[in-house]
Amino acid sequence: MKRKMVMPALSAFLTKAVSHSKLRPLKAPANTLESILRKDRILLIGGFFVICLLSWAYIIYLVRQMNPMNMNALFFAMPMTPAWTAVDFILLFLMWVVMMIAMMMPSVAPLILLYAMVNRQKKQRQSPFVPAGYLLGGYFLVWTLFSLLATILQWGLQQITWLNPDMIITNKILGSIILIGAGLFQFTSLKQSCLRYCRTPVDFLHRHWKENKMGALKMGIENGAYCLGCCWVLMLLLFVCGIMNILWIALISAFVLIEKLLPSKWVSFIAGAALIAYGIIVLIS
Repeated sequence: MKRKMVMPALSAFLTKAVSHSKLRPLKAPANTLESILRKDRILLIGGFFVICLLSWAYIIYLVRQMNPMNMNALFFAMPMTPAWTAVDFILLFLMWVVMMIAMMMPSVAPLILLYAMVNRQKKQRQSPFVPAGYLLGGYFLVWTLFSLLATILQWGLQQITWLNPDMIITNKILGSIILIGAGLFQFTSLKQSCLRYCRTPVDFLHRHWKENKMGALKMGIENGAYCLGCCWVLMLLLFVCGIMNILWIALISAFVLIEKLLPSKWVSFIAGAALIAYGIIVLIS
């Protein structure tokens, strides 16, 4: 298929990038390009760090605002009754968006860094330069949609009073179903297929490369869809462990990153078995 083909020059560059060999652009000395790439990496990594830091700081702020001794604080994003206003819904939606940024930014960093390197190389070859922000924007557009659905689910659970003040599902049967379902999903071919693209950004760029800004946005959406396909069930665990439980947010975020960095399927399988066992314990306790 045409959309899965990449120019030979791009393919060669990706191979060299993975093997850490020196790049030799057509119109610039190698040391100049290496210096530019180094600066790009520093700026991008610094940007990732700042965004993650701000996102986590906001989450910690929200958690502190939920303290029962601080209920009169200027924060209304956690309505404890079924009577939500439009403002409540918007604030909850923004909370989910920020939480997804904090949790998923580390795992998408390798793809963004590699894409930026490719575009810098293309610019040296007098090709149009596309900022990596378009790819990142498409990626988080998918997670923004998930945040909207998660907000609707939270609203629905509060309508039937199945969420307690700690935002944990009170129905043990539903909680156990989510745990066991999340565990079983770790063994599915859909999970492993989506995870394969998340683990290999080089392969993803080979198969899905698109030119110009709109193409980068579409690539981000496609990669975000793969990422959502392998992680969405894990995010539902927040409803079982506490939507604003900072420990579980950190644990799920760390597991998503580890699962993408380590090539072994046993990471997913062990986690799946543990979730199934935990779900059974919750069901029979």
